Amino acid sequence: MTTSARLRQWGRALAYLVVEGVAGVASMVLLVVGLVLTPFLLLGPGWLVAPAAVRVLRGWTTLARRRTGRFTGEPVGERYPPIPAAPTFEDLRRLVTAPSTLRDAGWVGVHALVAPVAALLAVALPAGALNSLLIPAYWQAMPADEPVSNLYPVTSWWGAAAMPLIGIGYAVLALWLVPAMARGMCAVTRRLLAPTRESQLAQRVSALTASRAAALDAHAAELRRIERDLHDGAQNKLVGVVMMLGIAERSLTTNPEQALPQLRRAQDAATDALAGLRTLVHDIYPPILDELGLDGALSALAGRCPVPCTLDVDGLRRAPAAVESAAYFVAAEGLTNVAKHSGAGRVTLTATTDVGPSGEVLRIVVADDGRGGATARAGGGLAGIRRRAEAFEGNVELVSPDGGPTTLRVELPCGS
Repeated sequence: MTTSARLRQWGRALAYLVVEGVAGVASMVLLVVGLVLTPFLLLGPGWLVAPAAVRVLRGWTTLARRRTGRFTGEPVGERYPPIPAAPTFEDLRRLVTAPSTLRDAGWVGVHALVAPVAALLAVALPAGALNSLLIPAYWQAMPADEPVSNLYPVTSWWGAAAMPLIGIGYAVLALWLVPAMARGMCAVTRRLLAPTRESQLAQRVSALTASRAAALDAHAAELRRIERDLHDGAQNKLVGVVMMLGIAERSLTTNPEQALPQLRRAQDAATDALAGLRTLVHDIYPPILDELGLDGALSALAGRCPVPCTLDVDGLRRAPAAVESAAYFVAAEGLTNVAKHSGAGRVTLTATTDVGPSGEVLRIVVADDGRGGATARAGGGLAGIRRRAEAFEGNVELVSPDGGPTTLRVELPCGS
């Protein structure tokens, strides 16, 4: 490594320690406030502010993870358990005593004590080195009864002559100690804020339990939809066909001339029922996915969309069949919502495969220039999209301010 690169690295370490020192003072304030509020949190009414306190704690430690990640180039991840919207006392107790909450609180205490000291030392060493180098130039200007003091009082040229050597010692110590302290601060942050293996396994079990429940809900909802479509669609049409055939049969014995038109109507009704059954089978698993792949299926969706649609599938790679099927229905439901409710003049459908920390992620984005104000309601299309995504431990993000535009972003892990 060149000298200039080492100096740049040292400068980054110094800046990191200074920022951490300022943040350490804030952690000290947060620690004092937390210690003062803890007795009230243990009382009944104090539990009402526990969710807000945990949110503040999580936000503060998330900033620390980001600072450390920027300095080291390695992200410090954490997946927090969700905070219930209407928590019970038992929910609040689990929230406060969760391993992640205890880790965050422990980090605040350590950070409040260590970071300001490390920052002061990191600033004092270079300042001491600079001061020692300048002492020979100004020691005579100081009053005789208040001489310059460094490691010793400087009262003569012999004492001043040794100051540059002491300054070089300070500089060497600073060059070694500042990066070492920065690495130590990063190690402390990673050790205290990175999730343990046990907590990762517990969170994974919780996520799998939630995704299993979501998958069961999605499966039950799909069965209800299929049953409803069969009952209200194909079944009614087939009943109509049977009735028409019965009427045609009676007409053959009483008025044969009317039998032929009735048979033709029965044939048309049977054709409609067959088309409905084909549509139902197509909705269970679109054959176009097998024939053309997800990019071809999305291209067909974009071509059939009533709103002018721009398709972007650059970077899309093949995924497991279940994930591609879910992505297809997400895109279909998103475009249907745009056509029905948005009043948009244009929509963009984007499908990409990105590589994240946990593997490949299939991302579907539906963006329109409509009126906005879209919300998820029970039984609606957006709720169905969320249910499908949760079955794969995916994420759904909807941004739809009043006046638009609306952006629906769905991420589906390909390893689920």
